[in-house]
Amino acid sequence: MSVTRIDVLNKTFSRSFRGYDRAEVDVFMQEAADALGALAEENKAVKMRLAELEAALGEHRGREKTLRDTLLTTQKMTEEMKATAQKEAQLIIDAAHAKSEHMVNQGHMRLAQIHEDIQSMKKLRAQFDMQLRGIIDTYLKLLDMNQKEEEELDAVESKITFIRKAEGI
Repeated sequence: MSVTRIDVLNKTFSRSFRGYDRAEVDVFMQEAADALGALAEENKAVKMRLAELEAALGEHRGREKTLRDTLLTTQKMTEEMKATAQKEAQLIIDAAHAKSEHMVNQGHMRLAQIHEDIQSMKKLRAQFDMQLRGIIDTYLKLLDMNQKEEEELDAVESKITFIRKAEGI
């Protein structure tokens, strides 16, 4: 049972012959009633403050939950973005490796083709040298033959000249 200030002020006691001094009881009752009233008002103020604090606490808990959810969402998004960026980077690296391998292979193929062309040119040069030597040898032989023929003709001519001189004597 709760006793209020009004209950204390309205409380009456039965009278007895040798009872308490009425003025003292009334003063005490007034003091008790005032103290009880002050406590009741303080209790009411504390309950109002408690309600305000509980409301603020609820609001802060709601904000905290929102912030926690936002933080988790942000972390997930960050992790997803990192994973996506790593995948994209790996794709770019793989494409660059593939392109470089293709370029190296093309370079090797071109180098092999150049070596083949050089060998082919060397063969053609060797054939040309052989043909040119053959032509030169043929012309030398012709020149030698011409020279022999000229020598023979000179010898015949000398003989003819000798015979003419001998006949002319």
